[in-house]
Amino acid sequence: MPCGSQYPRGILLFQWAMTLLNGLYKFSFKTVRGTGCGVMFATPSGKLYGGNSGSSFIGGYTVQDGVISSELKMSRHNHDPGYVPMFPVDNVIMRFKGAHHGNEVHFEGGTDALPGIVFTSILTPIDDADAPPPGAIGPNGLINGLYSIHIRMLDGIDGGNTGVMMLHDGRIRGGDAYFDYIGAYTAANGKWKGELVNREHTPSIGERPLFGGHEVGVGFSGTYDRDGAEGEATALAGKRSIRFKAVLRKLVEAES
Repeated sequence: MPCGSQYPRGILLFQWAMTLLNGLYKFSFKTVRGTGCGVMFATPSGKLYGGNSGSSFIGGYTVQDGVISSELKMSRHNHDPGYVPMFPVDNVIMRFKGAHHGNEVHFEGGTDALPGIVFTSILTPIDDADAPPPGAIGPNGLINGLYSIHIRMLDGIDGGNTGVMMLHDGRIRGGDAYFDYIGAYTAANGKWKGELVNREHTPSIGERPLFGGHEVGVGFSGTYDRDGAEGEATALAGKRSIRFKAVLRKLVEAES
């Protein structure tokens, strides 16, 4: 035991590991201008990949003495003229400090681009224990990374959706302001297919009437290249079958 330590090294390492972030989280934030939600994927190596219906958040975090410090770049991925962002800024650096409160992590921070605006945010783990096992990745497989996803309904149905999706070694984790996605995919030689479950992490209050209140299973297939992917999908929402097209654009590559 090191001099001055009252705990065995194994216990100290366990306590340190418990402060790390790992897996898929819901985030909610509050400012004087309003509130919002999204999803965040964290790795034990200190990387953060997330976003919501309008923006992506990409960066990392460090842990020291129980304090989690993070730095994220916020970039808009939804450029639809009908979408009005809460803040008229883009490609800005945000900095936060926080700590664990039970299974949640509470943060406070902001950005120099919005002086005087304080963001309070809470990360809450999303249970993905029932996700399908990762799919096989063959030759020239899909590049691991965070992608934006833009969905357009087919068969004459109005509407669509936008969000972010983490594709990593055959696993899908992602979401938007109201829903999270967990699933798996296979990919090789420019073609991919997979399945996912769309679940409501925050009440959508009529924003997504087709999916709101349902746990929706989705199957899809399509093509990809180095910059992104696309595919057609069928979702089963209750007794209703809904077809849509999804276009993914790679925002950043992720470590393997």
